[in-house]
Amino acid sequence: MISLLVSVLMWLLVASLLILRRGRAERNITYAALTIALAMTLNNDPVYRALDQLAGGTNAVTLGADVALMLGVFFLGRAAMKASEHQPWAVRLVLSRFVLVVALIAAVIAFLLIDRGGTTTNFMLDLGEQPAAAAYSMIQFTYCGIVLTAMAALAARQLRSSTGVQRLPPASLLVGSIFGVVLSVVVITMDVAHLASNLELMAAISVAYGPMLLLTIFFLCLGFAGQPVSRTLQTRARERQTRTLVDELRPIWAEATRVRPGISHNEHVPFYADKPETFLHRQVVEIRDAMIDTRVSFEVSDRNRQLVERAERHLLGAGSTDSAPIAAPAPASDGQQR
Repeated sequence: MISLLVSVLMWLLVASLLILRRGRAERNITYAALTIALAMTLNNDPVYRALDQLAGGTNAVTLGADVALMLGVFFLGRAAMKASEHQPWAVRLVLSRFVLVVALIAAVIAFLLIDRGGTTTNFMLDLGEQPAAAAYSMIQFTYCGIVLTAMAALAARQLRSSTGVQRLPPASLLVGSIFGVVLSVVVITMDVAHLASNLELMAAISVAYGPMLLLTIFFLCLGFAGQPVSRTLQTRARERQTRTLVDELRPIWAEATRVRPGISHNEHVPFYADKPETFLHRQVVEIRDAMIDTRVSFEVSDRNRQLVERAERHLLGAGSTDSAPIAAPAPASDGQQR
């Protein structure tokens, strides 16, 4: 039931990412969602049994699912790293392809050494007393735990530098990464207990496995799906503020361009008045030009001067769509545990 619920969550995340992130060059999050969704789907018992029978009934699907999970965690880490700046060298190393390849090779070798028998949907429960099986599981979850620790560090840094609604995605990623590290510790402890034939300890710890898995996936999904949503909300809020400033500046700008016609009145120069950022930038430039041009008489009240300064700060907050400086100085301005 847990694996089915997690699978549904992951495929919902895939769908939302394909919609919200279409056209974006950065695909690591989408790749992560796809591979983890595939891993969780393969861990559903009916799917697992059917595919493993097709693969010869040797539990080969377990390896496929676990490799997909490791790849998914790798892509998650890469996505978090690209969203952060000035990563420590240890984080870059942990999230590198080299570490992934080493972990995958070690896991495959350990898997091939397991006496796997016939198809079983309780792979580690049935075979976990084998040293090779314990090593196989511990390699996977050690890798996942290390990567998620690095992700937690990156998310914490991003959280400190974010404001407003932008704090929600890194906060969710931080919580999800912490739950993922706890999940890795739980699985590794279960493996050691099983290997030591301490089945009571293993059974007691296994109670935490399902909730930890669900919480990890939920908060990671929430964090990564929340990133494009928060950016969309922030963009819309900024656009509304830009349009408000454009309307408030319109009377001042009209007066400024009346006494000193600017580039927006030159029919030979393209001027995109339908783009709020460009329009606001041009308004500010032409108002400033009229204010500093000694050849014309143009005075603004303190209130209007504060409004112009507020528009400048707004434009500088996310950059302007026009490359000309806002305060132009010249009169001639231009401008598993299976």
